[in-house]
Amino acid sequence: MRTALVIGTGLIGTSAALALTQRGVTVHLADHDPEQARTAAALGAGTERDPEGPVDLAIVAAPPALVADVLADAMARGAARGYIDVASVKGGPLRDLEARGLDLAAYIGTHPMSGREKAGPLAATGDLFEGRPWVLTPMRDTDTEVLNLVLELVSHCRAVPVVMDADAHDRAVALVSHMPHLVSSMVAARLEHAEEAAVRLCGQGIRDVTRIAASDPRMWIDILSANPGPVADLLTDVAADLEETVGALRALQSCDEDKRRAGGTGIAEVLRRGNAGQVRVPGKHGSAPRVYEIVAVLIDDQPGQLARIFADAGRAGVNIEDVRIEHATGQQAGLVQLMVEPKAASELTAALKERGWAIRQ
Repeated sequence: MRTALVIGTGLIGTSAALALTQRGVTVHLADHDPEQARTAAALGAGTERDPEGPVDLAIVAAPPALVADVLADAMARGAARGYIDVASVKGGPLRDLEARGLDLAAYIGTHPMSGREKAGPLAATGDLFEGRPWVLTPMRDTDTEVLNLVLELVSHCRAVPVVMDADAHDRAVALVSHMPHLVSSMVAARLEHAEEAAVRLCGQGIRDVTRIAASDPRMWIDILSANPGPVADLLTDVAADLEETVGALRALQSCDEDKRRAGGTGIAEVLRRGNAGQVRVPGKHGSAPRVYEIVAVLIDDQPGQLARIFADAGRAGVNIEDVRIEHATGQQAGLVQLMVEPKAASELTAALKERGWAIRQ
């Protein structure tokens, strides 16, 4: 691939453009908002100049409801040899394109499974997709040359290609992305009018659960409007679980010993099922989840503290597999949780203590 056209210079489009530009591809940028395209160009994502002829690949980064219109226009202009979209829903746009009677041999629906809570080109990074799944939904009549172009794009973005049927993809993202986002928003909504004294008690758990609720509502209305059925089906199941859980909690309030016992059994079953589902979430680099030991270090909220910890861990020859930070309420301090292989935990603890770090047991 030597040339590409990115239509839509938001977070995903600009991030893809940055990755391609960094690998020597000439990228042309277009957006219905010229200011947004100028911002992406200023970041080094490409040029606002129109291409002189058809590019190798056109990447449509538009909301699902607009994908068919933008793609149809680009195809009518002969803008590229191959065309993709990166919308988070695949079935609806595909059916819209088929209804227009377009030759779709040069088109592949795709979805990079990566993003951030922030939107727009200023939130974009060239490594946004690194190590992340990038779903491709080719059809039987998809041109092999176009498929190779798309695989080259995924390689340039250092993502991992995953081939799926379009409707199977939509059911999958409803489960792992769209439904969880709504649940996160509903939990966060409980905080809107909560007493300030209660909100001040927020810890890492509530931050983890509500983090994705900070995303742009306008973007999520577009996404959910394109995939409402599968999401509603999943929320129906969640609602049934909630009803059973509420019943179990009410039973725990009862004066009847048998009802309390049944309530405890119900809550235990919910938690057990949660454990069983959580262990299926892929671990580091998409591999099977692994159990790590946590070494908790108390730090002051000052510049350079994290760098010192990582450097000291490196000197001890210990690899940090993951890290979490919990900030202390009302204090300029925090707790850094370093996740390491179990056999390395005691070695790291000893090394950090020797270098003056305060370890939380």
